[in-house]
Amino acid sequence: MSGSMKDIAKRVFDIEIESLQQVAGSIDDEFARVVDAILKSTGKLVVIGIGKSGLIGKKIAATLASTGTPSFFLHPGEAFHGDLGMVSPNDIVLLISYSGETDEVLKLIPYLKWNKNVMIGITGNPISTVAKNCSYHLNIKVEREACPLELAPTSSTTAALVMGDALAIALMESRNFQQHDFARFHPGGSLGRKLLVKVKDLMRTDKLPFINEEASFMDLLLRMSEGRLGMVIVGDASRIKGVVTDGDLRRALLKHPDTSTLTIAEIMTVNPVIIDEHEFVGYAEQLMLEKKITTLLVGSAQNRSITGVYQIYTA
Repeated sequence: MSGSMKDIAKRVFDIEIESLQQVAGSIDDEFARVVDAILKSTGKLVVIGIGKSGLIGKKIAATLASTGTPSFFLHPGEAFHGDLGMVSPNDIVLLISYSGETDEVLKLIPYLKWNKNVMIGITGNPISTVAKNCSYHLNIKVEREACPLELAPTSSTTAALVMGDALAIALMESRNFQQHDFARFHPGGSLGRKLLVKVKDLMRTDKLPFINEEASFMDLLLRMSEGRLGMVIVGDASRIKGVVTDGDLRRALLKHPDTSTLTIAEIMTVNPVIIDEHEFVGYAEQLMLEKKITTLLVGSAQNRSITGVYQIYTA
């Protein structure tokens, strides 16, 4: 049984991969014209579809919106009952219908023409009603669905999805859309945090574990425990002399089991890494990975003054 299930899965992949290759082979200059029209538009890209095509349309609209092309999905049923007011004349409308004859989509065409909207059709039939009424048409015709009954949209919806991805990527590259642009649209994600959040926003500034260079070994242990940073800072905020991390401490104990002879001066790291508070978190964490450390002092490396501590697990 498990073997036959694996065979079914592989067959579906094979059929859909073959279908995508067929669609890719049919892409022509019309694709470039579509991209150019979207780039020249001063409005949004409105994506419309129903059923499985509607689900694909939602994903396409979301991908476009997050990659620099203002876009939203409009359900044709809701559109026909008032939501067409969301569509302005300078918007471009992307109609998705594999047959090109979906009734709910066709009903919107007269209004969109009256509203002077540029329309792009994504269908599997270049001579369909949708295709004929659109200014541009992207053909996603597939030879067969992966469904053995040829009923459930499978290869065709995959083709529509990938065509949407192709549009999004072409528009991204045309706009020179970069990581920092992506981060602005995803402030809650890990990339947004790394590229938008600064060290000063996450660093710890209160009750930093400073200690005098002349302090005893026992004072060092107590201060490190109280500070809960796995380190102590030797000196004060205006001028530090070094740091003692728990790693420094372990290495020192291995070399000098007799703690009565240990001094902070011989244990501490004299030149700890100090980063400016205005650096982005992404740079700070990359620096920690390169240096193989989990804590950065925040302040002025030139003056050796400290305003805070940033740790990689602050995220």
